[in-house]
Amino acid sequence: MGNNAVIAAQSGISGSTKIGNNVMIGGQAGIVGHINIGDGAKINAQSGVGKSLKPGQSVTGSPAYDYGQAIRSQATARNLPEMEKRIIELEKLVKELMNKKS
Repeated sequence: MGNNAVIAAQSGISGSTKIGNNVMIGGQAGIVGHINIGDGAKINAQSGVGKSLKPGQSVTGSPAYDYGQAIRSQATARNLPEMEKRIIELEKLVKELMNKKS
């Protein structure tokens, strides 16, 4: 366990896991054994970490994945209903164009 590490309540860390300096672990996070958590890594609450983290890496989710990717995925998911409407409109236009060619 490194210096200045912060671990919130109800987190589970399996044996032989090495935690670096200045690591932040959110509440209810779970970490498997025999991995390394690099200096300055951040683990969001309720994340499930199954492999080593590089220094400064931030993760979220279960299984845990890159925090930046998670935020982009959430933003995209909010736009899915509008994107579906646009795809349906484009499919209709393509079908009309294909029928005109025939």
